[in-house]
Amino acid sequence: MRESSTQATTRLIMRISGVTIPDEKRVDISLTYLYGVGRSNVKGILEKAQVDATKRVKDLSEDEQKRILDVVSTIKLEGDLRAEIYANIKRLRDSGSYRGMRHARNLPARGQRTRSNARTKRGKRMTIGAIKKEVAAKMEAAATKAK
Repeated sequence: MRESSTQATTRLIMRISGVTIPDEKRVDISLTYLYGVGRSNVKGILEKAQVDATKRVKDLSEDEQKRILDVVSTIKLEGDLRAEIYANIKRLRDSGSYRGMRHARNLPARGQRTRSNARTKRGKRMTIGAIKKEVAAKMEAAATKAK
């Protein structure tokens, strides 16, 4: 059945730090869309705001939304957090520390092995300077035929 224009519900779209929070998801899941807020942080945020974690965002009252916004505003999020992390990495690079050099070379900085893993950090595999004997022999044979 269609809603009339007088009964149209006005739902507030919840935005925090420029990020739109999904309406259909539970509050504890939807808050993790913010950079710097994970599942463990959400528990503390919702406890301080006194909001039930199983509620959907669309079912929150304006008072509950305001309490969540007040608690989240005390945490460093999004652009401020990214800028701080970038500044920390830049400080390590400039000081010439081992971790800074690893960041500069785009290698793992926390002691992980790189011989067999680290594909995420190092990128796609590339063979450098290793030619099989068979390929080298074929190349020599082709070079001698060309002469």
